[in-house]
Amino acid sequence: MRILCLDDEPLALQMLETSVKKAKPDAEVVPFDDQDELIADAKKNGCDVAFLDIHMRGMNGVEVAKNLKEINPKMNLIFVTGFSEYKGDAMDIRASGYIMKPVTDEEVASELENLRYEIIPKKNALLRVQCFGNFDVFTPDGEPVHFERSRAKEIFAYLVHRHGSSCTTREIAAALFEDEPYDKKQQSYLQTLIAAMNKSLKKIGAADAIRKSYNALSVNVDVLDCDYYRFAELDAGAVNSYQNEYMSQYYWAEFFFDDY
Repeated sequence: MRILCLDDEPLALQMLETSVKKAKPDAEVVPFDDQDELIADAKKNGCDVAFLDIHMRGMNGVEVAKNLKEINPKMNLIFVTGFSEYKGDAMDIRASGYIMKPVTDEEVASELENLRYEIIPKKNALLRVQCFGNFDVFTPDGEPVHFERSRAKEIFAYLVHRHGSSCTTREIAAALFEDEPYDKKQQSYLQTLIAAMNKSLKKIGAADAIRKSYNALSVNVDVLDCDYYRFAELDAGAVNSYQNEYMSQYYWAEFFFDDY
């Protein structure tokens, strides 16, 4: 979880940062006393939660919130202020929470436990998946995953592309082999490739990344940290990393992002 804190009063910012770190010791907490710097950081690196002082010199917290909503409409915004008249503005912008100063550890913790938009933790992901540019798969430590067969890797790519939807072996064959007949020879070859894919994933302890049902496969999206999935969730870091290339080595993915 990445949390940004904004207040132009140094002592108030320090108190807020301390409370947030107590509530979420594993989170990345970044304090700011300048509105433009916080917005620029959110655009570049993404943000799950932003605590915003409302009454500041220059751009007020509501205006900052509107800028952040343009970056990610599902960003959790929590206003921190000494002025209760701003509650209406907070509701209009669909803020996650509203805390009156001086902040307390209990109030901050309560707001972080009751966010408007759920944050799905990725620290326990079995695999890190890169779809932008060339498709690649990495362990949580950043080591590339070796697939014994390139076509086996392509099957995994297609399942990632389908974002958890169940795919029959015939559908996978149609994507990988286009107009080639789906005969017994192709079915046998496809089963060999699927077995090779499963073997490669099992070797690195990521067998649970694949869900199996009768004659169908899907990926378990809950155990993947994937840039494409983050893009779909409007994560700013993923959006900014997209450079008009998606799984570049696979022809079936060529036109997928044309409508974005």
